[in-house]
Amino acid sequence: MPEAAAPEPRPVPDLPARGTLLGFDFGLARLGVAVGELETGQASPLLTISDEASAPRFAAIGKLIAEWRPAGLVVGIPCHLDGTPHEMTARCRRFANQLRGRYGLPVMESDERLSSAAAEAALEEAGQRSWRERKPVLDAVAAQIILQHFLDTFHHAKA
Repeated sequence: MPEAAAPEPRPVPDLPARGTLLGFDFGLARLGVAVGELETGQASPLLTISDEASAPRFAAIGKLIAEWRPAGLVVGIPCHLDGTPHEMTARCRRFANQLRGRYGLPVMESDERLSSAAAEAALEEAGQRSWRERKPVLDAVAAQIILQHFLDTFHHAKA
């Protein structure tokens, strides 16, 4: 029996012309975080949270939210290349819902297909050939790619 297509992401709320967004690449072992600006449409890798337990992760996210005061949050939602749900799709959506409930901020979902592969390629191209060099920043760069995709799509839709 074929799998159903991935559900459509929630509509993007009205966002201000200026403001910061935090982007997340959710993983079971690590959580990549990026920061981006609505005005410039540019995203940058920020950090990787390496705690696997929820409490330390959300404590770290709470500190980032207090520091950056974002207008919204963006979570990468994985699916297979054909659009069907990935085994991590439900977990990522649950994480997005937890962010919504805990912080009361708009949380947008962004397609993250191939973001980790693109992050690997970008780091290799930047000269980080060894896995040990790439591993600490890989998830943050993947979060940057997810957030940049969202910003590009958001700015295109506004134009």
